[in-house]
Amino acid sequence: MGIKVEFNPDLALRNIRTFKDGERLREECIPEKLEAGRVYDFLKEGQRLYWLEGELPLVETEGGGKLSKPLASVTIVEVGHFIWDGKVWTKGMYKVHTVFDKNSRTFEGFERIK
Repeated sequence: MGIKVEFNPDLALRNIRTFKDGERLREECIPEKLEAGRVYDFLKEGQRLYWLEGELPLVETEGGGKLSKPLASVTIVEVGHFIWDGKVWTKGMYKVHTVFDKNSRTFEGFERIK
């Protein structure tokens, strides 16, 4: 028996519409208005590991590996795991450094393009 852990090179959250429709919690979604310099909470199902020593892309997910282009550059400032209703969850906080224009080139692999 192994330990199921997912390594994530980005922070993939849902569209805020899924919260408004009652499908997701607010922390599972991208805020309506992302602001550089602010810190936001996040919540993901599963035991997830994130890179903590630099910037990574914030992307929108529809599930099933369908991801948007990077919407912002963020750093994970706090992360932890817990069990809720028999499932493992990852929660934490991320700080937004830059909110991107949707037509800009922002990351090359794991490296932020400045």
